[in-house]
Amino acid sequence: MLETWRTTARRYSLLPLRIFLGVTFVYAGLDKLTSSTFFTDSANGSLVQTLHGAHDQAAVPALIDLALKSPHGFGYAIALGEIAAGLGTLAGLLGRVAATGGALISLSLWLTVSWSTTPYYYGNDLAYLMAWLPLVLAGAPYLSLDALLTRRRSGQDRIPPQPAAGAHDARVPSERPA
Repeated sequence: MLETWRTTARRYSLLPLRIFLGVTFVYAGLDKLTSSTFFTDSANGSLVQTLHGAHDQAAVPALIDLALKSPHGFGYAIALGEIAAGLGTLAGLLGRVAATGGALISLSLWLTVSWSTTPYYYGNDLAYLMAWLPLVLAGAPYLSLDALLTRRRSGQDRIPPQPAAGAHDARVPSERPA
């Protein structure tokens, strides 16, 4: 009984992480897309203001310079990328690809916007990056569309053919199941 519980717990151990990261990234993307200030150029909380404020303290200011060339396009790319990574993680569809996308978004935000946070462990982007890494390595092998597609490709989800109703069983009486 205990070994069965441990095996089950081990099998589904990444599921809470998938749910948390998936929901969080979908929410973050939708929050950006529906924000009244994120895509404005001068309001508090706008992407442009955030990028300008983080430029001098960023580990890679060239990333911010690149984003400032088309801040609205960059903002939409980040928001849609978060939604795609979140939905892919929740559904377990292309799990490693979705997790890699989430990790890259977290890495870019850590190297730019939250790089100057001190102490470093107060910044959430580094923690998100680390949280994505187990999913990058393991993918979504259980309770996922990836697992379903793998079973379908290998033929494991096929039900063996059953004899037609009323078909004669050719086995001798002693071989028939009781």
